[in-house]
Amino acid sequence: MLSVSLVAVVVLALGFDFINGFHDTANSIATSVSTRVLSPRQAILMSAVLNFVGALTSSKVAHTITNGLVDGDMIKGQYVIIATIIAAIIWDLITWYFGIPSSSSHALIGALVGSAIAYSGGISIVKWQGVWEKVVLPLVTSPFIGFGIGFLFMTLLYKLLRNLTPRFINKWFSKLQIISAAFMAYSHGNNDAQKSMGIITLALVGAGLNGGHTGVQPWVMVACALSMALGTSIGGWKIIKTIGVNMIRLQPIGGFAAETGAAIVIETMTHFGAPVSTTHVISSSIMGVGASKRLSAVKWSLVRNIVWAWVITIPVSALIGAFITTIFKLFI
Repeated sequence: MLSVSLVAVVVLALGFDFINGFHDTANSIATSVSTRVLSPRQAILMSAVLNFVGALTSSKVAHTITNGLVDGDMIKGQYVIIATIIAAIIWDLITWYFGIPSSSSHALIGALVGSAIAYSGGISIVKWQGVWEKVVLPLVTSPFIGFGIGFLFMTLLYKLLRNLTPRFINKWFSKLQIISAAFMAYSHGNNDAQKSMGIITLALVGAGLNGGHTGVQPWVMVACALSMALGTSIGGWKIIKTIGVNMIRLQPIGGFAAETGAAIVIETMTHFGAPVSTTHVISSSIMGVGASKRLSAVKWSLVRNIVWAWVITIPVSALIGAFITTIFKLFI
């Protein structure tokens, strides 16, 4: 039987997916909008459709959230999951307001860890090896990998195409960038939408309503995919401006290199069930593309602010989650 708290978890998780959609829309379309390869409306529509398709493709990341970070059997109160989602939403809205491309994924994970610790009163509820392998290592390594791939890919393209005219290059890469943007949108859905799937599944397992297993039910996949697609359809213009315009001025060839490199990294992480930050990867890939031309092409003062947001997202979200969980414990 469905409880009010479980219904609240599902509604809030879908709300988080919706916010994740418009918060992280920039990951997929900022470069294609800034290079004017696609109009904002075309880019958002394509991104929404492919976010939906990508979200239905896999559930490895969802399994990591459900089973790999905290001991779900120790969480009997649905308010822990509710606190987790509220904390992640709060951080997402704060960073969206200031146009900072932070990670919705790490906000959710940090909030889950903080809420679980506050609920249990100890740290044994957290599966620290899983947090280290699936969260911390990708958090540290994926931006460097994204930067490196963006830098190397762009450098290779410069060498291969150095004898061609800029007009010819822009003409062809304006078309190729549509493909790379589509690949990036698909990858975003394939990794990011699964976080909410994992949270809902964790709540269902705690309520004994998931058939005795930790797999993601089809209705959960479809609901999360739809919510993210709807959120994407709105578009997060502040963050789009930060990534696609303020950080570096891109040409279609640069957008193609950044999107393709980032999508490859994200798909690789998704294959291993790692809830990587699509925001970190595409942002760092764009930095690498800019640096391959000249270091001054990147606005490093802005990059410094973005990186600080990356660093504090998990601990701040954990503190918010722990605070909300503690408040709930006083009244429930």
